[in-house]
Amino acid sequence: MRKSIDSFRVPLRAAHVLCFASTLFFVSLVGCKSSSGGSEAQSVNLNGAGSTFVYPVMSQWTSAFSNAHSSVRINYQSIGSGGGVQQVKNGTVDFGASDAALNDDQLSGMKPVIQIPESAGPVCITYSLPGLSKPIQLSPDAVAGIFLGKITSWHDPILVKDNPGVALPNMKILVAHRTDGSGTTNAFTTYLSSVSPEWQQKVGKGNSVDWPVGMGGKGSEGVTGQVRQTPGAIGYVELTFAQQNKLPVASVKNLAGKYILPDTSSTTAAIAAFTDQLSKDPRTPIVNAPVSAPDA
Repeated sequence: MRKSIDSFRVPLRAAHVLCFASTLFFVSLVGCKSSSGGSEAQSVNLNGAGSTFVYPVMSQWTSAFSNAHSSVRINYQSIGSGGGVQQVKNGTVDFGASDAALNDDQLSGMKPVIQIPESAGPVCITYSLPGLSKPIQLSPDAVAGIFLGKITSWHDPILVKDNPGVALPNMKILVAHRTDGSGTTNAFTTYLSSVSPEWQQKVGKGNSVDWPVGMGGKGSEGVTGQVRQTPGAIGYVELTFAQQNKLPVASVKNLAGKYILPDTSSTTAAIAAFTDQLSKDPRTPIVNAPVSAPDA
């Protein structure tokens, strides 16, 4: 039984740009469900729940693992990090995945669990503005202003300044955000809190926050759907969701003054910039990479 769980551990992979969610795979030590069913080889059922952010890669891992170990059946429900944490706490699943690490208070209220950093990926800003010749650029002030509800038009002077030579439409901005407890929200609001004192004071960070403006969607799928179906919309999702839905993503200005797109290169640079901090505490948030990492 334990051997199967151990073989499911995977190394941290590259990530980042604006901010990234480092997903932790956490395993209850209470035990997994097994049944012999009269066969010589014991079958194992592993039930998990949590992060929608990690679902694209989790679905590949669970399928590959079950193909390699036919006696193991894995079911992972993409219900959001908050839901995964709660189900592990309630003992209704064997493992969970959360993009926000369990803090000491959460751990103290649970039966023994193991937290394993298993993946990381960039949280991107995606939008629906048909007809533009290139991805839009956003400064931290622009990102905070939009999600605070202070910048309401795509032709706002701040956005025009960020995008010289781009014919931004005079169109209303419609913000899309998560309605469920979300590690992706935690990563994004941690970034906003790090670049905007006003955001930090008025809204703060967490798996769930009181959004100043916007329309809600459940899960990354819900936010992606809101953006895809609504001209002028903008939201935050894991990069894979934007790519799968053929949605553009914004370049975001970093501390070194460069506008960075979320890709393999910028992702790897961001992880490298936080290597020392992560080696001491894997729960370290990776947002707003330092000036010493100009390509992150």
